[in-house]
Amino acid sequence: MIDLHCHILPALDDGALDLADSVAMARVAERDGITVVCATPHIRDDHDVRIEELPRRVSELQRELDRCGIGVRIAQGGEVAQFAADRLSQEHLRAVSLDGGGWILLEPGPGSMADELPAVAERLRERGWRAIIAHPERHAGADFEQRLRELAARGCLIQWTADFIARSDPGDPDALVLRLAREGFVHLLATDAHSSHGGRPLRLSAAFERLREACPPERASWIAEQAPAAILRGEPVTPPW
Repeated sequence: MIDLHCHILPALDDGALDLADSVAMARVAERDGITVVCATPHIRDDHDVRIEELPRRVSELQRELDRCGIGVRIAQGGEVAQFAADRLSQEHLRAVSLDGGGWILLEPGPGSMADELPAVAERLRERGWRAIIAHPERHAGADFEQRLRELAARGCLIQWTADFIARSDPGDPDALVLRLAREGFVHLLATDAHSSHGGRPLRLSAAFERLREACPPERASWIAEQAPAAILRGEPVTPPW
C-alpha cells in the first residue's frame, strides 16, 4: 500500500516530534503493509517549511529507516494550502509534488469548501499540475456533495482520511462517506498521520477493509493499488467509473 499524505518528517511542521517519532511511525506503517509513505509537510504561512530543504530532510529520514531495517520508502511531497498555491514557483511546485510527478496535494481553506478551491485547482492545471483534494470530510457544508462533483468534473481526485472511513458505521446505509464511495466520489485514501504518540494512526488496511464492504471489489482495488501507484509515476489518473 501507498500512503499519499503523511506528516512523517521530524521537527518540521505539526507532524513527527523528532526522529524517533518518525521511525516509530514508519514501523507502524510497515506492520500495516504500507511500503511507500509520501512526506507531505504543510506548505502554508503558519509553518516555516523551507521547500529547498525537503530533499535533504527526506534523505536523512530514509537513511535512518534503512539503518533500522524498516522497509518503507519515503517519497517527497507537500500539502499545499489553497491560499499558498498561486504563490509557489514552478520549481517549488515540482519539489512538493508527490514523488516529483504531476500531482499536487491541495489543502482546502478553513471551513466549508468555497468557490475559490476549484478555481485554484484550475489554475494549477493551467500550469501543468493536477490536484488531489485533501481530507474533504473536514470541509463539509450545505452544498458539500455539489462541491465534490464540481471538483471531480474538473479532473481533481478526492482523498479521504483513512481513519475517518475506518470509523464509519458499515451498518448505516446513510453513512456519508460510504454512500459517496458507492457513488464514486472516494478516489483515494491516505492516513494524514502526524505522530506515533496519538491522533490518526499511520494505517490504511482497516479503511480499505471498510471500503470493500461498500464498493465493488474492482473499485476498491483501484483506489487501494492502481491509482496511488500511477500518481507516484506522474501519470494521468481518471476514475474508471
